Amino acid sequence: MKEYAIEVNHVSMLFHLNKERVDNAKEYFVRLLTRRLTFTEFWALKDVSFKIEKGDRVGVLGFNGAGKSTLLKTIAGVLKPTTGSVRVSGVIAPLLELGAGFDPNYSGAENIYLYGATMGFSRKFIDEKFDEIVEFSELEEFMDAPLKSYSSGMRSRLGFAIATAVQPDVLILDEVLSVGDAAFRAKSEQRVLDMMTEGVTVLFVSHSTESVKRICNKAIILTKGQLVAEGEVNEICEIYTEMINGR
Repeated sequence: MKEYAIEVNHVSMLFHLNKERVDNAKEYFVRLLTRRLTFTEFWALKDVSFKIEKGDRVGVLGFNGAGKSTLLKTIAGVLKPTTGSVRVSGVIAPLLELGAGFDPNYSGAENIYLYGATMGFSRKFIDEKFDEIVEFSELEEFMDAPLKSYSSGMRSRLGFAIATAVQPDVLILDEVLSVGDAAFRAKSEQRVLDMMTEGVTVLFVSHSTESVKRICNKAIILTKGQLVAEGEVNEICEIYTEMINGR
C-alpha cells in the first residue's frame, strides 16, 4: 500500500481584491464601513488535487501568477483553503519567506532563537544547533550586529541555515535556493540533496527546469490556479518548455 506524505484534495483558494486605490488606512476603513469599498473575486487555486508519495521530490512549475506560492503556503498551513483539504504526514519544514519572522532590531544571534521559536524549535534544540547554524550561514563576524544592518542576502542565508537545522519529513522550498552568491547557492542545494538521502519528501517551486530536473523525480504544472499536468520530471519539464516557447 502506498504511503502519502502530502494529500491535496479539491483545494480552491479565493482572494477578494480591492478594485480601487485607497491611499491610507483611515480612508480604507471609512469606505469599508460605509460599504463604498468594492472588491473583485480572484481564485488563486481552482479545485487542485494530487498526492505525493513519501520520499518523492516534486517540482512545481508555472508562470507568474499561476498559484505556485499560494499552493505551497496552503500545504504549509500558512493559508487555509476556501474549499477542500490538505493532509501532511510528519514534521514539515517550510522554506517559503526566509527571515519573515526576524526582528530587525535584534542581533543575528538573538534572531536565531526568535526565528527558531517561530518554527517550533525548543531553546535546547537551538542551543545544540547554534554553532552549526552560524557556521553554515557564514555570518560568524556579524552575529552581534543588529539584523537591520544585514543585506537581504545575509538575512536569507541566516533564515536558510536556521530552517534546515532540523531533519524534517517534508521540505517545502519556494525559490530559496537562489539565496546568496554562487558558492552559497551550491552549498544550499547540497544541503537539500543531503536531506533527500534521508528520505525527505520535497516540494520545490522553481522557474528553472534545470534545477527541477537536478532535484526532483516528479513534477506538476499549474496554470491560472489549475493543475494541468503531473508525472515524471523529464516528461513534465518538456511540456513546460513547450508552453514557454509557445507563449
